Amino acid sequence: MASKFTYIIFIFLGLLTIQKEKEKKYYKDYYVSGQLKSEGWLENDLKKGYWKFYYESGRISAQGHYENNKREKYWYFYALNGIKSKEGNYVHGQMTKWWLFYDAKGKISHKCQLSNGNKDGYCLKYKNEELVSAEKYRNGKKIKEWFNFVDFQRENKLSDLK
Repeated sequence: MASKFTYIIFIFLGLLTIQKEKEKKYYKDYYVSGQLKSEGWLENDLKKGYWKFYYESGRISAQGHYENNKREKYWYFYALNGIKSKEGNYVHGQMTKWWLFYDAKGKISHKCQLSNGNKDGYCLKYKNEELVSAEKYRNGKKIKEWFNFVDFQRENKLSDLK
């Protein structure tokens, strides 16, 4: 009797494994025009793994990883003209750590420390690739701003910029 029960369990587990394999697929979505809109992996109908998104023109708009339908790891975003607009980390679908933001010419306009999608830490602002100011935020609210490096260094530890 025990061997029949064991045999049934193995068959059931085998069927579950086969079913799981069927639930992982590469998915493509299209605009009404027929142009590719997005592509990436689905597992159990949830976005997982590497994904790419496109503008209707065919240019890439974003690319990065998903885990259980939430953005994870490092992502890149692009403007309609193909120039990078921002890049940074996601954890559990929330923007976190250092993010880089670019101007219309593709030059860094500012770098900010984020936590749960809000500025939380330092934000360094650039003009023509030159550092022009630094700001400090707590939970999305600006608490201080500096316009020269000497004042900034006097009040902060450079190790905080990691």
